Amino acid sequence: MARELNIAVVGATGAVGAAMLSILAERGFADATIHALASERSLGKTVDFGQRSLAVDVLDDFDFETVDFALFSAGANTSLQHVPRASAAGCIVIDNTSAFRLDEEIPLVVPEVNGDLLEDVPAGAVISNPNCSTIQMLMAIAPIHAIAGIDRINVATYQSVSGAGQKGMEELAQQTMARLSFKDVEPSAFAQPIAFNAIPVIDTMQDNEYTREEMKLHWETRKILRDERIGVNATAVRVPVFFGHSEAVHLETREDVGMDEVRAALSRAPGLELVGDEDPANQVTAVTHAAGKDAVYVSRLRRDHSHPRGINLWVVGDNVRKGAALNAVQIMEAVALTKKMSLET
Repeated sequence: MARELNIAVVGATGAVGAAMLSILAERGFADATIHALASERSLGKTVDFGQRSLAVDVLDDFDFETVDFALFSAGANTSLQHVPRASAAGCIVIDNTSAFRLDEEIPLVVPEVNGDLLEDVPAGAVISNPNCSTIQMLMAIAPIHAIAGIDRINVATYQSVSGAGQKGMEELAQQTMARLSFKDVEPSAFAQPIAFNAIPVIDTMQDNEYTREEMKLHWETRKILRDERIGVNATAVRVPVFFGHSEAVHLETREDVGMDEVRAALSRAPGLELVGDEDPANQVTAVTHAAGKDAVYVSRLRRDHSHPRGINLWVVGDNVRKGAALNAVQIMEAVALTKKMSLET
């Protein structure tokens, strides 16, 4: 299948684009025709793809006519400008930005949760990749929603600086060195210093005094689970971690459900690893479990002692891999498999 596909990766010089290329090579697409695309500033650069190096082409000049799939991760403005022309050329677009996530006509997909939306995808379709914090939370809560329904969710996210791109990672590294040398720091990528700090604002503030990052969890959860009754009350915090988001999730189910049934549902959920060991040394963390891994990890699963249908859990995942690049590649794989199977029947 991989050798027949022609794939464009838009934003190939960024952190998520690099992860997309790495994951494509890992998952059997090493012999596919891959186009690494970026802005004119990247002309002359090369990027790694498995054992090969690819020359970076300029997105503005690229013709999508011969491309089967385009994976976009170059910012919402770039997607708004170039996704329509890729779609018009018949290319199936998987967009990793916020540009189309809330468009009612465009599916917002986590394959393990609502992968049924990837059946019979036509040429020129646009499929949206959810926000990274939404993806990992839904990987953990969707199995519970399936057996008992979820009424509301309270979640605090502790999000790594890689969610803000290369500039965020560079700022954490530089500020850490400066702090350890007893030097003052001047924030640039973030509103306040990030080294040895936690910043309770991600994205822009909305009229309701929530940030847009917090509202994404509410909006996207309802769309993906196809349930407008769910309420998500979120607080999003940036923390001095390079890779991997962490989430403290409290949810309230609509129906009574036993914890053994909840554990069983999480244990059989694809792409999810439940760690039930009570040893503090074995609790999942962004650094020890999530960073560089494909799975989403859950620990600290317990009944809320203050609510009869309340459940608490701690969720970690690599925001660049499953939270972005891997999810996009999985969408592409599911669509490609469906289309290949339909041709054979």
